[in-house]
Amino acid sequence: ATVDTNIIFTEKSTNDEKCLAFSLAKSFNEKSDNFEKLIKENAFETKGFNIKDSWIISSPIEERIKTKIEAIGTPLKDWDIQINYGIKTGYNEAFIISGDKKDELIGKDPRNAEIIKPILRGRDIKRYTSEFADLWLINSHNGIKIKNIPRIDIVNDYPTIYEHFLQYEEKLKKRQDKGDHWTNLRNCAYLEEFEKEKIVYPNMTKFLPFYYDDTSYYTNQKCFIITGNNIKYLVALLNSKIFSSVFKDNFPELLGGTRELSKIFFEILIFPIISKESQLPIITLVDKILNMKKANPKADTTDLEKEIDVLVYKLYDLTDEEIAIVEGV
Repeated sequence: ATVDTNIIFTEKSTNDEKCLAFSLAKSFNEKSDNFEKLIKENAFETKGFNIKDSWIISSPIEERIKTKIEAIGTPLKDWDIQINYGIKTGYNEAFIISGDKKDELIGKDPRNAEIIKPILRGRDIKRYTSEFADLWLINSHNGIKIKNIPRIDIVNDYPTIYEHFLQYEEKLKKRQDKGDHWTNLRNCAYLEEFEKEKIVYPNMTKFLPFYYDDTSYYTNQKCFIITGNNIKYLVALLNSKIFSSVFKDNFPELLGGTRELSKIFFEILIFPIISKESQLPIITLVDKILNMKKANPKADTTDLEKEIDVLVYKLYDLTDEEIAIVEGV
């Protein structure tokens, strides 16, 4: 099993959308702890099942904080943004190459540089930064028909890359994720989004890192990208304590505390949209963090991130008690 276990007791009655819940601590000792006593002393009332929303177990004060936060926001699906997953090659061994191989291909034909792009994987994403592993995507895209952008003709225009692909020909022809020619990637209508400023985050993660990228990285299928308006402001909200403590339970938890950040769960999250002027204090701090991380990816930006948290708490008008709960989760 890759998910945590729930034991649910039900009875035939009218649904009042309430239930008692108890989260069994990892410290529980089945030999010495009285399970029934633990439930009686620690169970709390939480919202029950309904047909409209996902079911999240949280204490009354945690539920109150979440309700308060969501009351002043707008679902991400209604923001002026797009959420898309990374490139699916169908056979990474052929399309994702090392820095040495990239240099070799460009050395044989400088024109090859036109379609070789730096690529990030889910594991490369950190808070406000990334760890580029010197991996490169051969972007032999299949064109964007609605924009009259033709597919990349590897055979005729990039013969040395075609020679590289020939060693994988049999497997490339068998893959389902392919374009009009076996050397092409599958259709990707949002291909141009990778060249824009964006937020990158892994599809499965234990640490909930979000990276602001303005250097045109591409990503593999283990990442999602967010493009559109208010990106720097949004990355601050996503990297804030509010997100990691209040919103993390919106995502399915897999074994070991890993969360699945799929688009269907992500786009219904609610965040406040504020004016550009009101965003400035937060964006100023984000810029300071980004500059420090660019100079040194391991730079300690904890103090700046705490300053962002303070501004986010004010944004939601949280009380000292509520802040203490958020900080303690």
